[in-house]
Amino acid sequence: MSSNQEPINTFSSRLVVLPEANIDTDQIIPARFLTTTTKAGLGKVAFNDWRYNNDGSLKADCILNIIDPEEHRILVGGNNFGCGSSREHAPWALTDYGFKAVISTEIADIFRSNSLKNGLLPIVVPQDIHDKLTKNPQQRVTIDLEACELRFEDGTVFVFQIDAFSRQCLLEGVDAMGWILNRVSSIEAYEQRTGKAAA
Repeated sequence: MSSNQEPINTFSSRLVVLPEANIDTDQIIPARFLTTTTKAGLGKVAFNDWRYNNDGSLKADCILNIIDPEEHRILVGGNNFGCGSSREHAPWALTDYGFKAVISTEIADIFRSNSLKNGLLPIVVPQDIHDKLTKNPQQRVTIDLEACELRFEDGTVFVFQIDAFSRQCLLEGVDAMGWILNRVSSIEAYEQRTGKAAA
């Protein structure tokens, strides 16, 4: 079954900065919440142990409990973001919370792969760009996925890297299966032209 997700093209957002290095997938979503097979509602438990006290009340000093997710769609993490065990629930939780992109100087390979498949754009930047982001989280930054550009209010532009297929899936708001299903008519037309249609 294909997965529909929010398309990403060009958007502007303020930043949520979590400067700690080595934020792992168990911090993003603790293992006890992995029993669900759906994405809906996982945003409530994103960074659960950072956001809630033992009695379930919100921690008043946690930035994720203070900001407006509609205004803060970009998460800037410390080095080696998303390390730890592989779990698709991690990008599920972040996108359900409201994030559309994660930026760091290093993003763990498995987390990056899972993110690209699940509608979350991972962007790796050099240290100077990361510093420029973390020093002013209230600035509005624009991400243009079509041009693969990260744009600052002062005119600075950073061109990031993403493979063409993942970029196209994110632009269309589909996973790999959804990308194929969107092209069924073209595939069938090709099969008819070449005589390769199933008997």
